[in-house]
Amino acid sequence: MPEPSGDAAAAVLPADDAAAAASPEPSAPVRKRPRPGERRVQILQTLAGMLEQPGAERITTAALAAKLEVSEAALYRHFASKAQMFEGLIEFIESSVFTLVNQIIEREANGALQAQKIGQMLLQFGEKNPGMVRVMVGDALVFEHERLIARMNQFFDRVEAQLRQSLRAAADAAGSLTPTVDANALASGLTALIIGRLQRYARSGFKRSPTEHLDLLLARLTA
Repeated sequence: MPEPSGDAAAAVLPADDAAAAASPEPSAPVRKRPRPGERRVQILQTLAGMLEQPGAERITTAALAAKLEVSEAALYRHFASKAQMFEGLIEFIESSVFTLVNQIIEREANGALQAQKIGQMLLQFGEKNPGMVRVMVGDALVFEHERLIARMNQFFDRVEAQLRQSLRAAADAAGSLTPTVDANALASGLTALIIGRLQRYARSGFKRSPTEHLDLLLARLTA
């Protein structure tokens, strides 16, 4: 999975880029054969796309194989299990989000603004990648291996830890007498807001934007 660059929160899985196969006869259609590793990306792209559809909380390998027009055995040549496919999506989410978090920290010295921009980026990422949202909030993981839910919980723990660090710096700069208490409370509240907005987005069938009135809300919460 490529890492996103710049401020783009609309990280997406890489596009399918199969090499054109040479045909001995111009009129004879030749099926393109994916390069090594390319089929794995195609499987993850398709899984993410299927998760965007209503009622897609549980996707079977049979349905995924049918969508790709391959056998289930072909899927298992690239992934040992469906859980491993979801791990591929989680790895993409982690890589994309924390690359952007690091960019925000490097470019913005103000702790309160860091927290605001991290919250905004996460919700924009979800809005642009709705299939990933079902993974982030756990809807797509309910019937899968419990380690996947634990890993997404760790993802949000890591987000909260970074928000806590940024907001502690902001509280210190503002002269708070209880900067640690302030930072803990605000980071917890902001993380809960992010998760809640993503859940509402998923459960509304991706109709309720997670970023509505966001600037005002984040400014008030991190002030």
